[in-house]
Amino acid sequence: MQFVTIFRNLRVGMRLMRRLIGVPFLFASLIPLSALSAPLTLEQAWQQAEQANPLLRATQANLAAAQGELSDAGALLWNNPQISTERRSLNVSQTGQSINNKDGVSGLSQTFEIAGQQGIRQRAAEKNFAAIQESIAETKRQVHADVEQRFVRVLSLQLRIQTEESTLKLIEDAAKAVGKRVAAGEDSRLDGNLANVEAERAQNQVSILREQLVQACVDLSALLQMPPDQIPEVTGSLDVDISSYTLGDLLASVARRPLLNVLDYREGAARGRVELERASIYPDVTLSLRYGRELGVDNKVASLSVSLPIPLFRRNAAGIGRAETDFTQAEIEKQAASRDVRVQVVALWGRFSNLKDRVKRLKESVLPSLEENQHLSSISFREGEIGLLQLLLVNRQVLDGQRDLLDARTELRLTQVTLEAAAGWQPARDMH
Repeated sequence: MQFVTIFRNLRVGMRLMRRLIGVPFLFASLIPLSALSAPLTLEQAWQQAEQANPLLRATQANLAAAQGELSDAGALLWNNPQISTERRSLNVSQTGQSINNKDGVSGLSQTFEIAGQQGIRQRAAEKNFAAIQESIAETKRQVHADVEQRFVRVLSLQLRIQTEESTLKLIEDAAKAVGKRVAAGEDSRLDGNLANVEAERAQNQVSILREQLVQACVDLSALLQMPPDQIPEVTGSLDVDISSYTLGDLLASVARRPLLNVLDYREGAARGRVELERASIYPDVTLSLRYGRELGVDNKVASLSVSLPIPLFRRNAAGIGRAETDFTQAEIEKQAASRDVRVQVVALWGRFSNLKDRVKRLKESVLPSLEENQHLSSISFREGEIGLLQLLLVNRQVLDGQRDLLDARTELRLTQVTLEAAAGWQPARDMH
């Protein structure tokens, strides 16, 4: 009698918990169906992110500045010519008369760089422009990886809910069967309470997963900059292509990763700025041509002048020092990133290989046996050969096995995304 009272109280408590947990989903159910977007594929999510992702758009905005710098560096001369004009007036008194003589002088001056600064500046601008282009490509790949990871989490939760709901149906069917047996006096009320508690626990697990799915959808929607009233539903597969490359292929691909190309171009641009600052020690030559008429006479005068500053006191030590510092930092950053990326690829490859083996074992060995046990136990339970506890134990083992497989498949896919992003690998599914 004491056990009956305990389980009766437990059953009431589980019902109360279910009501409390179900409150958030009451609000979720109030969302109109029109706010739900059509099932989203991974390719569509990538396209949406390319158009709306703030980080990618901000990176692309840097291209205009690099294009302007490249255009200026490719001009015929770095310094613009200067035009000058001069008007003069001279009043001369002769024999009581005042004579006003006027004339004008026009001039043109041009400053020339004599140490090859024009070519150095253009090469540095080209390196910087290429770095911006590679930076856009790297940001695009990173956005693709982030989108795919959030997409996979949503997809995994959708599949997890489907699995939990199928298990919930089995448990509820068993609870109904036990309820009939209890009413007929074939089973004890203890068995009935156990069945109801197990059904409530399964329903509670589904509710928790739905809450997690809503948050995962919100995270994906924010990355895609979708309207606030749209909750994306995704469609796709968690399966991965596990034989498309080797560790050697990935390490060879590292050298082509846009991130390392960015650092290489930035190093080249920094080296060009060092050369440019050093070349600025040499003075620029300014040529000036003036043409006009002398005052009081009809003669035309043309003059050519050359001006050259003497670099005695200031020899651009500060500019050279700053440029050399930037170059050294760019060189260090490139070397460190090249080493760290390769280490990351090797570590991720080890995890990727272990997960492949785990998924294979679960698919080929564990899960088939558990599903067979579930089928046999259901028949035995209907025939009265086993009790409720044995049936619940088998169902719990099957559910745990399905969870383990789904978790392993999800981790395998997420690890693959991270691995390919680290190696700069261009997967076939990313070509669109």
